Amino acid sequence: MGGCDCSLIHSFFLPLPLFIISRCKRQRISFASISTRSWASASVREAFTVPGGDVFQRSERDYNDEDELMWAALERLPTYDRLRKGIMKQVSESGKVVREEVDVANLGIQQKKQLMESILQIVEEDNERFLQRLRNRTDRVGIDIPKIEVRYEHLSIEGDAYVGSRALPTLLNSTLNVIEGFLEKVKIFPSKKRVVKILHDVSGILKPSRITLLLGPPGSGKTTLLKALAGELDKDLRVTGRITYCGHEMSEFIPQRTCAYISQHDLHHGEMTVRETLDFSGRCLGVGTRYDLLAELSRREKDSGIKPDPEIDAFMKATAMAGQKSSLVTDYVLKILGLDICSDIMVGDEMRRGISGGQKKRLTTGEMLVGPAKVFYMD
Repeated sequence: MGGCDCSLIHSFFLPLPLFIISRCKRQRISFASISTRSWASASVREAFTVPGGDVFQRSERDYNDEDELMWAALERLPTYDRLRKGIMKQVSESGKVVREEVDVANLGIQQKKQLMESILQIVEEDNERFLQRLRNRTDRVGIDIPKIEVRYEHLSIEGDAYVGSRALPTLLNSTLNVIEGFLEKVKIFPSKKRVVKILHDVSGILKPSRITLLLGPPGSGKTTLLKALAGELDKDLRVTGRITYCGHEMSEFIPQRTCAYISQHDLHHGEMTVRETLDFSGRCLGVGTRYDLLAELSRREKDSGIKPDPEIDAFMKATAMAGQKSSLVTDYVLKILGLDICSDIMVGDEMRRGISGGQKKRLTTGEMLVGPAKVFYMD
């Protein structure tokens, strides 16, 4: 695509492909009957065949009994406390792996690391499985994740601007612009600005769970279209046409809570580290409807007697807690964007040495991914 820019419109809820996991069923080991038995051979065979004699089955049974008791204790807690408690694997001082009840709102650095490693060891292979596990949990109780369809019909955008030599950013032009602007307001001198049409009669549909690629030459209005769909247009521009989200006009809700525009310009605080930047962005954007979704999910599972995957349950609870100084969402975004290797390095700017240009671009994307937005317009 010689000389063409690309802009990406990304709908967050992508369709998850069917992922089939083959399970290996346990097969009990049966020994052939032996005519001549000794007490030693008989005791060994009974240890593996007599019910209750298998040491491995006994340890697994005890392990499951402990899980049952811990889940039963969690279910007896009030809703507020139950949504803040999770069960995680911990390594005891003796080196034994045990499950312990933890406060997901106050996970330590080591606990977050252990949880992320148990979920995502190899991002390229495990992330799809992880997303499928999240989807399976909501599907089991019949919760449909909201989907967003964006429509724009007969969209036209135009504005007033100086053209030719008057558009150059010189001191003389800036002075004349101020004077002409004042005279225009008092109706003494007409403006020399010309009407510039940026978009003319554009229509389209962005289907849910899809990635849409927007192509066009420089200056064709791609950025203006993305900003219009995200509700971030300049107030001086004149807009005609209709933009709807699932049939609702943009005046009926706050677009910034539903979608996010990711600029092509990487503007960061150079003295902050990558992790600090994402944590700060997460606190500013909030968690959206994650907590409400988790509360309804937990209520339905309790009514149906369903016990969720402990790792998935701990992750969803940790990411639904608002007001955290450092959220688990940050660790997840760092992992999937490949920024975990530079998480403690300053971002840098013109005066400070920091991360590379490609890492800054991914950081700009990550600042929006940690928020509650469902649709992303990536310029």
